[in-house]
Amino acid sequence: MTANSNLGRRGFLGMAAAGAGGLSLAGLVSSPMEDQVAYATQNVSKTSSPSDLKITDLRTVTLRGVPFRSTIVRIDTNQGLYGLGEVRDDGDRRYALLLKSRLVGQNPLNVEKLFKMLKQFGGHGRQGGGVSAVEMALWDIAGKAYGVPVYQLLGGKYRDRVRAYADAAVSNNPKTYAQRMKDRVKEGYTFLKMDLGIEMIQDVKGAFNGRNLWPGDLAQYNFTPGGYGATLHPFTRVQLTRKGLDAMADYVEAVRDAVGYGVPIGHDHMGHFGINDQIKLAQRLEEYAPAYMEDVVAWMYTKQFKQFREATNVPVMTGEDIYGLEAFKELIDAEAVDIVHPDPATAGGILETKKIGDYAEEHGVPMFLHYAGSPVGAMAAVHIAAATQNFVALENHSFEVEGWDNIINGPAKPLVKDGFYTVPQGPGLGVELNEQEVKRRMDPAEGYFNPTPEWDKANSHDRIWS
Repeated sequence: MTANSNLGRRGFLGMAAAGAGGLSLAGLVSSPMEDQVAYATQNVSKTSSPSDLKITDLRTVTLRGVPFRSTIVRIDTNQGLYGLGEVRDDGDRRYALLLKSRLVGQNPLNVEKLFKMLKQFGGHGRQGGGVSAVEMALWDIAGKAYGVPVYQLLGGKYRDRVRAYADAAVSNNPKTYAQRMKDRVKEGYTFLKMDLGIEMIQDVKGAFNGRNLWPGDLAQYNFTPGGYGATLHPFTRVQLTRKGLDAMADYVEAVRDAVGYGVPIGHDHMGHFGINDQIKLAQRLEEYAPAYMEDVVAWMYTKQFKQFREATNVPVMTGEDIYGLEAFKELIDAEAVDIVHPDPATAGGILETKKIGDYAEEHGVPMFLHYAGSPVGAMAAVHIAAATQNFVALENHSFEVEGWDNIINGPAKPLVKDGFYTVPQGPGLGVELNEQEVKRRMDPAEGYFNPTPEWDKANSHDRIWS
């Protein structure tokens, strides 16, 4: 028998907690099985018997103006533990409710098994929101059951603080835009992103060819079928003139004059026009050293991303609308992107996003994280960022939303201080909902985690192979 074999459970765990003077890995391996089990389960919630956990319910509440619509998913269990996740901003809560009948009765700790079972029900863009929200909630339960933060279940953390980048939407005056960006720097942000859409210059005479093809406002988020906003980049036939390129550059120059070159600035939402003109714009902006240009065309045009990358020195980034690792692999393997930019609420949740980051790291590609929802999903993203080595910055799209921090309890407030999130240390995601604030912001038509019995049973044969 080993020296440890006569230790009682309390003495054994005391040695394990004592650090360098306590239990070593070798000592653990050579100890009796009952001591190994005691050590491995010392942080398991006293109210949880993990092997007997079962999912009993899935309910939702939808928040408005955070800054968009965001649905929070709650998965309940037979032992009182529950997990929170979030559907992608402006995604339909029914993407998550559809999954309830496939989850009830399952052990939530089998996260990978359940993800593989549910993955077929997700898709690119907002369609990935349901599977992603459920996967986040499962990890929240797992962390609570074992008494550790989610980042620890992912292999531990590389950082205690997570850099946020501030995303400023379009302004129609260069000086106004510059002042808004300068304000973000004063608040401590060390990375910025500015939307740079042609709608800012749509009234500049002679700014681009093809204006008459699209009468009215050139809003990129107008979803009218057949309209400019709903037409893929190569098919609008809008072409920027020298005057248009200079007009867009005026915005970038004004911001650079205001904030200097100590803070990197990326560019997004340039407009729906083809890759040749995106290249012309990048070449015009090279003198301002853009940190990246994002989504220059739709993410599925791998060859066009590669064309852009070969024609300009501006780094190119995409990924917020991609579901699953597979499509990211195609872009990375083709050497078509400089940076990947998944949104955990579309990509497949916490572990899938971590896998995307790890695959990118193997190929020398950094990872940013897109995020524009409530603090629940933001904290899920923070855990991913903490546990992924090649992570750079996480979007904060809510810095102008009054009281955004108050939606959750748990982490210290403000959630973003001096441009950084502090990684939560509580079990699971480390957050609880502030019920009063959630009810103040929720969609009253949907209610506060109302029962969802209509989603209890599946009425389809789900297998996708014979």
